[in-house]
Amino acid sequence: MDLMTVFVLGVARFLRRRFFYGWSGLFVLAAFFPIAGVFPVATLGQALDTPKVLVVPDSAAQRVDVLVDGELFTAYLYADTLSVLKKPVLYPLRTSSGIAVTRGYPLEEAAGERVDHPHHIGLWFNYGDINGLDFWNNSDAVSAERAASMGTILHRAVTHVESGAGHGALHVTMDWLAPDGTALLREDTRFVFRVESDLRVVDRITTLTALDRTVSFEDNKEGALGLRVRRALEMPSNRPVDVLAADGSVISTSDNEHVTGQYRNSEGVAGYPDVWGKRARWMMLSGTILDHPVVIAVLDHPRNPGFPTYWHARDYGLFAANPFGQAVFSEGAEALHFALAPGESTTLRHRIMLFSGHPAPGDVESAYRNFAE
Repeated sequence: MDLMTVFVLGVARFLRRRFFYGWSGLFVLAAFFPIAGVFPVATLGQALDTPKVLVVPDSAAQRVDVLVDGELFTAYLYADTLSVLKKPVLYPLRTSSGIAVTRGYPLEEAAGERVDHPHHIGLWFNYGDINGLDFWNNSDAVSAERAASMGTILHRAVTHVESGAGHGALHVTMDWLAPDGTALLREDTRFVFRVESDLRVVDRITTLTALDRTVSFEDNKEGALGLRVRRALEMPSNRPVDVLAADGSVISTSDNEHVTGQYRNSEGVAGYPDVWGKRARWMMLSGTILDHPVVIAVLDHPRNPGFPTYWHARDYGLFAANPFGQAVFSEGAEALHFALAPGESTTLRHRIMLFSGHPAPGDVESAYRNFAE
């Protein structure tokens, strides 16, 4: 990019922020650059049309909102006033059309949605067996007896926010706590948000550091990067399921109308239960929500432990990547025995892509190769 283009783009962004919206700013810039060939209209138009990502911390509400051109894309929630929230989450996740792909329960009630697994909230990262403690299943629905073996992830600080044209970022720190409050792990996570006209992207770069003792990730199916999707993206099933009725009561139904989900992984395996417990570099979940085609793709990075990950992907809407529980998924043929010595760290990188439309598997593969570079 030459210096003139850089200068014009800078002026364009300033005008958009301060005075103008859309193409009206072209007239002002044209006054500065009247000579044909100097005014890079295509480049300038692209700059003016790039969605603005605004990352807004709200410490009083214990959340950080991520807005795209003023509309909520997602929020980082860490409110200790929500008793069901035993770890920070991103909730909701919305497509470029503004459609939430995440289930509302238990934070919000919506008729027709399932009411199982109250610990499945939005997008999260935790695990089912850390030194014998279960971080995955913890919620306010567990009994007092079970609570003694549950771990909690506590938000500590927002360390960085960044807003910009087409992208934003959020850096946070958390502690993984035993029931007595002892911290086993420190988590430093970077979220990077990218937006295009028909695409929303979240990169979650998670660094876990063992504190004053060895931390073992014992073999367990419950982990680790998890996403719970709404009813429309579940797999059709003949089994009755419990859902919320319009009056707030819980009813049992076998109605599969508008239940449209379908999994496919990077190795060409499609459908449930075929994709469950299989290794793959990425997994896509396609479906239709309110007549809008939607695809969610989750990408595993080659530098992650246990790559390519096993997928704990269920027909009822749980979409999870688990690199640690290899013996469970391989029926004992493999085992990772992953552990961190005191002071040792590991980093896991994942990309979550929300498409408004139905991209081909080849398009997801191309996106994966770009991510893997």
